[in-house]
Amino acid sequence: MSARMSVSSGIDQVDLLLGGLFIGDNVIWYDDAGSLASIFCHKFLHASQAHAKPFIYVNFDHSPRTLLEKLGALADYPSLTILDCFTCGKGGASPFFLRFYNEEHAADWPCNIVLHEEPHSMGKVMDVLYGLHEAMKGDVRLLFESVTGMQELWGGEDQVLQFYAQSCPRLYELNTIAYWIMEKKAHSSRLRAQISQIAQVAIDLTIKSGTTSMTIVKAENRNVENQHKPHFYRIKNQVVVFDEEKRSPGRLDLGKRLRELRTRRGLSQTELSRLVGVTPSTISQVESNLIYPSLPALLKMAEVLSVDVNSFFNDREGSEKRIVFSSSDAVEIRMPGALEGTVRARLLTPVDFEPRVLPHLIEIAPGQTVSAHFMVHKGEELGYLLSGELEVKFENDACTVSAGDVVYLTSETPTQWRNTGTGAARLLWLKIR
Repeated sequence: MSARMSVSSGIDQVDLLLGGLFIGDNVIWYDDAGSLASIFCHKFLHASQAHAKPFIYVNFDHSPRTLLEKLGALADYPSLTILDCFTCGKGGASPFFLRFYNEEHAADWPCNIVLHEEPHSMGKVMDVLYGLHEAMKGDVRLLFESVTGMQELWGGEDQVLQFYAQSCPRLYELNTIAYWIMEKKAHSSRLRAQISQIAQVAIDLTIKSGTTSMTIVKAENRNVENQHKPHFYRIKNQVVVFDEEKRSPGRLDLGKRLRELRTRRGLSQTELSRLVGVTPSTISQVESNLIYPSLPALLKMAEVLSVDVNSFFNDREGSEKRIVFSSSDAVEIRMPGALEGTVRARLLTPVDFEPRVLPHLIEIAPGQTVSAHFMVHKGEELGYLLSGELEVKFENDACTVSAGDVVYLTSETPTQWRNTGTGAARLLWLKIR
């Protein structure tokens, strides 16, 4: 793949902790209770629907009717395909379950429901799965529910590992994102270790004494700062709320503010720690509100981030009243590694200013091709090309942008920008929050 395109998992805090979900990822969810991963899967399906992405739901554990009831309104998505490996698998081709196809008009559902008649054959499951994928356009999203169900049907860990080992690299090359659900206690530590080694991402979901937590076990090609640390969460009204997101009245949330300012500057925890002169663990603990930094470290953080120390304490009253910002208020934004050297970006207002629209000046050198979008943002974006000429590519389209043209993005994400002119292309780019 020419670019690592970031997409949403459907849960902002998961995206933040994980360091992004990328096209090509195989994500294994180790579920402590067999039911914890469900909300994360449904949010992923919802995000895929919001971006009109085709989705294949490979189902080994539930009858079609039960699964449709679980999905609720998500089952109305026309680009959802359910590959039913249950009815002729664990369901034993019972007339009771086959009635769904013979009498209950399965074809009338908005989503596409495909009955697999030979799910006991690993090879034939792969044939049908990739046949469905071949008929779809763009980056396809998949959910395998579940690895445990596969093992029960196929009779052993070796068959599961073979299926997983063959599928992961193939799905990676096909530009998919795949979620795999695995009941942790139903499998040996040997199988879990082998699967983790193959996967790009591995996440552990645990429940102890009624408290649920998520731990990132592996996150390939990402900043490792959040790995092997439990992040506690709860579910309220079908919303996943992490402890890091909660604020208590009157409680100083220095950690969250530091993370906001660091992210806005485009710095990782490791990069900030190097510039400040502390360990990455120190930055991580400050952002988790486990410790407070020393005064010298706090002053250095403010200097590196180009903000006043008061900004860490949410005292933005002065900046909110300002009307004019000088050129000296603009700050250079660190671009992701793949874009560094090809794109220059400056935030035109102070890092600690909180407008609804964040203005940036983007410069792309002549002849340069940027194999990804230069912003990671879930809201609207608008750009005005001040000078030069650009070609912008999307998944199934390409456009030429000339000086004076406006680019407006809602849910679309460019896959490539290319400077086709002889001079630098300069964009005024607005992120709308």
